[in-house]
Amino acid sequence: MLAETITAERFRTSLARWASGVTVVTTVDAQGRSHGFTASSFTSVSLEPPLVLVCLDLRANCFDAFTGAEGFVVHVLGRDQQDLAGLFARKGAEKFPRPGTTWSRRGLPLLPGALARLECRTERQVPAGDHLVLFGEVEHAEAGEGEPLLYYRKGFHGIAGQAPA
Repeated sequence: MLAETITAERFRTSLARWASGVTVVTTVDAQGRSHGFTASSFTSVSLEPPLVLVCLDLRANCFDAFTGAEGFVVHVLGRDQQDLAGLFARKGAEKFPRPGTTWSRRGLPLLPGALARLECRTERQVPAGDHLVLFGEVEHAEAGEGEPLLYYRKGFHGIAGQAPA
């Protein structure tokens, strides 16, 4: 049986029907500069030990920073953080310093207002197609209150519908 050849556009359109949460992942490079990217490809992997994964595009400007990093922070965004998600999704945008940014004990950038923050030690990195899968062992976690920001059909939404502009 021959497999159907699908186009990248058909694949993207099909995947756009999957609603996912939105995260911003941050780290620092060897020179201490902060880097980050927006990711909807994030999931928990294991409770014992506590592991998560996030997928990083091989073409991302921050690729080298993350491949050389000992750790990273996953910020689960709230519905009112659409602008932050857009900022970290852009290439070449000046993302740091951000008002309210603080630093973890490991020296990683912490963004304000996230629904949850998971500070991770980089456990392993696995190449997969046009992405690198970053596995992190969660060393510190905190959770807040609010409604999540969702990504669906190439746009941001809340649980009840379109996210505020």
